Amino acid sequence: MFVEALILSCLIGAAVVFVAPSGYAGRVAFGVSLAPLLVSLYMYLGFDGSGNAFLGGDVAYEAFAEWLQFGPYAVNYHVGLDGISMPLIVLSTVLTTLAILSAWTPIDSRQSEFYGLVLFLEGSLIGVFSALDFVLWFVFWEAVLIPMYLLIGVWGGPRRKYAAIKFFVYTNVASLVMFIGYFGLIFGLGDAISSTSMPAIAEALRAGQLGYLGTSTIGIGPDALAMAAFLAMFAGFAVKVPIVPFHTWLPDAHVEAPTPVSVLLAGVLLKMGTYALLRFNFTILPQQAAMLAAPIAAIAVISIIYGALLALAQQDLKRVVAYSSVSSMGYVILGLVAYTVYGVGGATFQMVAHGLISGLLFMTVGVFYNATHTRMIGDMSGLASKMPVTATVFLTGAFAYMGLPLMAGFMAELFVFIGTFESTVLPAAPLFAAAAMFGIVIVAGYLLWAMQRSLFGPFRLETDYELGRAPLHDVAPLVVLVVLIIALGVAPDLFFEMIRDATLDVIDVGFGGGLR
Repeated sequence: MFVEALILSCLIGAAVVFVAPSGYAGRVAFGVSLAPLLVSLYMYLGFDGSGNAFLGGDVAYEAFAEWLQFGPYAVNYHVGLDGISMPLIVLSTVLTTLAILSAWTPIDSRQSEFYGLVLFLEGSLIGVFSALDFVLWFVFWEAVLIPMYLLIGVWGGPRRKYAAIKFFVYTNVASLVMFIGYFGLIFGLGDAISSTSMPAIAEALRAGQLGYLGTSTIGIGPDALAMAAFLAMFAGFAVKVPIVPFHTWLPDAHVEAPTPVSVLLAGVLLKMGTYALLRFNFTILPQQAAMLAAPIAAIAVISIIYGALLALAQQDLKRVVAYSSVSSMGYVILGLVAYTVYGVGGATFQMVAHGLISGLLFMTVGVFYNATHTRMIGDMSGLASKMPVTATVFLTGAFAYMGLPLMAGFMAELFVFIGTFESTVLPAAPLFAAAAMFGIVIVAGYLLWAMQRSLFGPFRLETDYELGRAPLHDVAPLVVLVVLIIALGVAPDLFFEMIRDATLDVIDVGFGGGLR
């Protein structure tokens, strides 16, 4: 019942915070968020699952209950965790608690509603990473859109309505495309399945039970259906990641969203897309992934380089960090398509590493903005002399993004590069790996440029107030994230061991299905 405890503590906590006095809502929300955080850490310490939840592995914290009948298919409440989902659950609870703490300074209106929506968002995210029934998973997947739309549209910047509508339209249309693709597989399996259980569907597909959608004379054959479903799901999830050319909603959402919301958007919501790609495209349809390996790798490398070049051209520090997420998610896609233990495992580790690092950078930008009321790089010269602790944290986060050894970003990218070089599925794998490595050079270029312009040199910002030490509730989340980034860089097996155990089955199924 641990997963239920996580979800219910978030949803009940959200209800409590909604009715709490606005002046106390932030403190109440922080206290409430500690419950799912402590439960998730307890689950992590006691985790004993093995294998992959979609591929017949030993699922940890599994719970099952009958729900409803959807025509010939049973829809059940079915949740459970493996080595892929457990780290993402911990990431979600950690970042939510820290985001709530960091919101105490910038959020000064309608606080009860704001913090209640954040906790509702956390519960929905936990549902996405733990659900093992497709309809249940889709309910949580869509539920995430509601609080994020409101958090951007109500508490965002001057163009918040435009950014919120753009985010909602892009992701909702993408969800529809993905939904059609997945249900095409369900209908194509026909009597081979009797429920919308994702492990059951994966097993039926592995057994070659996909038939015609329609009839053998008028319908779509199994191979064409599998490829069409793969493309539909890939396009739908690519918008959520996002990867080029579906990335244009992300910078607008980040720039207009309040900083704590940007932390959750970059740190966790983007991982929904890469998590779904791993679970759906690369786990249940490995043959189609292998057939499209070269185009997918090309898209990944383009996202890495193009996202980094876009970041290099920005003047808004928050927009720089936003575009860097597009670049970083390209490494995840490249690792997945390599179909090696270090490739797929490194891609999953990169989800966690990027969540922590991007959260740190967005929080740091938020602290700078709280003090200076500007995010323009050219206006922030000399901040290191006025805010040395925050500037040091920003430097730490930037070096982590650049892959400094003994930090989580270095280990994640190292795993991905090793896995890509070893790939026998991806044509010209070393060339793709080398091109992706070039992206690190551009990343270093725009981050060093941004640091030099904003942190060093003469202080020339004209303000009517004295810049001083940031409040403890602004600095404490930064320190926690720095510690976690270094901990995962020094001891990656804190997560990578369980990740590798869960991704081994993905590789075995792929090569058992004839991947070359």
